[in-house]
Amino acid sequence: QVQLVESGGGLVQAGGSLRLSCAASGIIFSINGMGWYRQPPGKQRELVARITSGGSTNYADSVKGRFTISRDNAKNTVYLQMNSLKPEDTAVYYCNADITTIGTNVRNYWGKGTLVTVSS
Repeated sequence: QVQLVESGGGLVQAGGSLRLSCAASGIIFSINGMGWYRQPPGKQRELVARITSGGSTNYADSVKGRFTISRDNAKNTVYLQMNSLKPEDTAVYYCNADITTIGTNVRNYWGKGTLVTVSS
């Protein structure tokens, strides 16, 4: 059974930095796209950044120049380096990945989320 487990969330002051990690575990054949989404309080979930297996990235306009997504394919892990954090970055951050397991087609998986709170 595949699981995505996020870590690295917490409380930080505006202007500070955090690094989120998400590790995929289970009997994994391959991982295609991986990404981070977030859901601010009272709002819908939104894309933050995604990265392909080849390393191509795309970002939400609101985080361009401040956040960097990266991945370690050997560790089945995706990272999100968040710099110059703003109070409006406060949200639950979710990891997402397209994973193929042995004997199955590709499926989309979600982590349970990690809370990031940015104080002003």
